[in-house]
Amino acid sequence: MFTKNALTVAEQVSQLQERGLVIKHPHIAEKYLLNISYYRLGEYWYVMQQDKEKHIFKPNSKFEDVIALYNFDAELRLLLFGVIEKIEISLRTKLIYHLSHEINPWWFQNFELFTDSKALVKTLSNLEAEIERTKDVSIKNHKKKHKDDGRFPPAWKSLEQTSFGALSKLYGNLKNNVASKDIIAKEFGAVNHTYLPSWLQSISQIRNFCAHHSRLWNRNLPSTVKMLSKPPNPWITDAENVPKQSNKLYMHMCLMKYMLNTIKPDNEFTERLEALFTKYPNVDLKALDMKPNWQQEPLWK
Repeated sequence: MFTKNALTVAEQVSQLQERGLVIKHPHIAEKYLLNISYYRLGEYWYVMQQDKEKHIFKPNSKFEDVIALYNFDAELRLLLFGVIEKIEISLRTKLIYHLSHEINPWWFQNFELFTDSKALVKTLSNLEAEIERTKDVSIKNHKKKHKDDGRFPPAWKSLEQTSFGALSKLYGNLKNNVASKDIIAKEFGAVNHTYLPSWLQSISQIRNFCAHHSRLWNRNLPSTVKMLSKPPNPWITDAENVPKQSNKLYMHMCLMKYMLNTIKPDNEFTERLEALFTKYPNVDLKALDMKPNWQQEPLWK
């Protein structure tokens, strides 16, 4: 049975010091631990421990380095969240525009267009719940004006209420003979529908990590992505040496940058990422699988 008791912040600081973590200002450390939990910070000092069973730290491990790493990760999440926002809005716009013209404004509830009916039922159920609790004026006005229409509001109203994850599932679930599926993939530089679903799934998962303030640094990401052998737009030169199923953040950031370049070619992703690394020079970039001189790659220029 689990027998550990809760420690006060003063006891937490003492324990860390006993285990070899250098803490110059214990009272400042206590203030940090009152606002950032011991368990959460533990994800960042874990790599500093030489004995992970007894939690003994390597020589010269410093609490201030833990906080710097934590702050770096927080700023990285904010940066990526902004990039993902642009990709999400673009995906939503493309789905609404292309499929509403190819089919009709209620294409998203047409079971004949989708491969997995059960998955669509779940997506529509979640969408219905979002629409029921939204305070969006356009949805409320639509319900009043068309109260006898049993359908969802049209795509340009309904799909503004749903999440990036739901949008990516809608796209991936579309049958491959739906013309818009390839059109959207090409507009993102993905050539065809084969590659884009895995890219969207990856970005959706990273978005969830960002939204829930979860660690990105040194994280093994759960999703794998399908890589283009010859992308039509600027890419990385050593792509053939990168594992096809890279689970570190670098390759996923490359995909974000690749898609962002189709949305906003004059974006500042490279400059802002480089500035973040400059601000935190002690952060181990190998934990993100960053490549040497990554900013000189055609993709990042």
